[in-house]
Amino acid sequence: MDKKRKRNVLSIEQKLEIIDKFERGKTVKSLKDEYGVGDQTVRDIIKKKSELLKFACSSDSSSGMVKRKTMKKSTYDDLDRALLEWFNNQRAQGNPVSGTICSEKAKVYFEALGLEGDFDASSGWLTRFKQRHGIRELDIRGEKLSGDQEAAEEFCKDFNRFVLRENLLPEQIFNTDESGLFWKCLPSKTLAAEKEKTASGHKVSKERLTLMCCSNASGTHKMKLFVIGKAKKPRSFKGTRAVNMPVDYSNQKKGWMNKEIFYDWFHNKFCPSVRQFLKSNGLPQKAVLVLDNAPSHPDEMLLKSDNGNIYVKYLPPNVTALIQPMDQGVIAFLKRNYRSSVLRKFIEKGNDLKSFFKNFSILDAIYEAAAAWEKVKPSTLIKSWRKIFPDIPLEDCFAGFEDLVEKDLAQLANSVPGGEHVDEENIAEWFDVDAQLPAFECLTGEEILMRAQGEAESESDSGDEEERSSDDVLHQPKVTHGTALNYVEGLLDYLDGQDDALLCEKSCQTF
Repeated sequence: MDKKRKRNVLSIEQKLEIIDKFERGKTVKSLKDEYGVGDQTVRDIIKKKSELLKFACSSDSSSGMVKRKTMKKSTYDDLDRALLEWFNNQRAQGNPVSGTICSEKAKVYFEALGLEGDFDASSGWLTRFKQRHGIRELDIRGEKLSGDQEAAEEFCKDFNRFVLRENLLPEQIFNTDESGLFWKCLPSKTLAAEKEKTASGHKVSKERLTLMCCSNASGTHKMKLFVIGKAKKPRSFKGTRAVNMPVDYSNQKKGWMNKEIFYDWFHNKFCPSVRQFLKSNGLPQKAVLVLDNAPSHPDEMLLKSDNGNIYVKYLPPNVTALIQPMDQGVIAFLKRNYRSSVLRKFIEKGNDLKSFFKNFSILDAIYEAAAAWEKVKPSTLIKSWRKIFPDIPLEDCFAGFEDLVEKDLAQLANSVPGGEHVDEENIAEWFDVDAQLPAFECLTGEEILMRAQGEAESESDSGDEEERSSDDVLHQPKVTHGTALNYVEGLLDYLDGQDDALLCEKSCQTF
C-alpha cells in the first residue's frame, strides 16, 4: 500500500512556476512529483492560469506571492479594492503613505461605501492588507520627492557594478517607457480666428494614445513602437493586417497602460525580439530591461523569460526624471517629430481644422508616430544613457534637430488661414503640451469609490468603432435603459391593439 502523501499547500508563486514550466513542455506527472501534489491539483492550477496571472499582476511585490497560498478575498472586498486603488494612485504620484495615513483612509472609505459591521483599522488589519497585496512597505517620509538625487547616484553606481559583474554589453541593456500623446493636438492659436474667444473643436485635441518606446543602450536595436488605444478594432484599421502595421497595437478602455498589457508585451514582444537580435549578432542570449516603478508595471518576478536570461531591473522611486534614458530627450524628440509632421500636413491640406481632423484617423496618427520614432537616431539613444553611464559624451540629445526649430514652424503656420497668430512661444508650448501626461490611470476619490462599488463604466473595449471626437459624442446622445424600456412598452401596447390579420398582412408586405 502506497504511503499517504503529506498535504502540500502551494504558494501563489509556486502555482505560477507550475504554469510556466507546463507551458515550456513539462508534463503534469513530472510537475506533480516535483511539487509533491496530486495530478488533479496541477490540472486545476493550469486551468486557473488567467485568474492567477491577473491576481499576481495586481500585486505590488513578489513577497506577497511567496507568502500567499490562496486568492481569498477580504471580508470587506469593496473597501479592499478602493484602498488598494487609492494606494496605487498615491504611489504613482510619488506621494508618501504611512501606515497611519493608510488606516485613516480605510476608515473614510468604510463610511463612504456605506459598509456595515465592526471594522477596526488596527495594526493587525494593516499587516493583513499589506500581505494580501504584497505591499513591501509604507513610505513614512513627510514630503513628496520630485527627484531623489542621492538614490539616483546610488543606483548608477550599483548598476555599473552589476553590468561589469554580469559582463553585459550595451547591446544587451534595454530601457522602455510609456507616455501619453494628444494625437489630434495642434498649436492652440490655429484653433480659432482672432475674433473668437474660444477655439472651436478644442475638445478633440485631448484625444489620447499611449506610446511606449524601447531601445538598447547602443542604439542598435529599437523595438517596434508600442501603441495603446481605446478601441480594439478602430474603423480605420479595416483592411490593414496586424503584421503590416508599423507598430504593435493593443487596447484598453481608456487607452492606458496596465499590468496585464505590459506583461503580455514583455513575454510576447520584447523577449522574442531581443532573442532574435542577440542571435543574429552573435551575442550571448542574455539581456536586462531597466524599468521605472510605475504602477502599470508588474513585479519583477513576473517579468522573466522562460530560461531566466532576460529579466528586468527596477529603478528606485523618484529618480525617473533624473536618470531614466527614455526621459532624457528621447520621447520628447519623438513627439516633436510627430507634431511637426502633423502640422506640415495640416498646412499642406489648406483646410480648416474640422475638415482636417475629420479625415485624420487613428491609423494616420499611428503611421505618423511610427515615422517619428524611426527618425530618432542611434546617437540620440546612446546619449540618453549618459546619466547612468557617465563616460558617454555629454553632447546635446537634440543635435541634428534643426528642421524642427520653433521659429521655422511658426512661420509655416503663419502662412495658412487661422495660423496667423502662431508664434515661437506657442509652438514651444505645443511641443510640451502632454510632456507630463501619465501613461497609467490616475483616479479621483469619487472614481475610486465608484469602481469599488462596481459602478464604473464597463470594460467595453472590444468594439470595432473608430474613437469618436467629443463633438461627435455630443451630437449622438446615448439612449438610457429607461428610455429603451419605454420604447419596448410602447411597442407592446401597439401590438396588443392591432388586429392579428392586419399585422400578418403588414409583415408579409415588409418581406
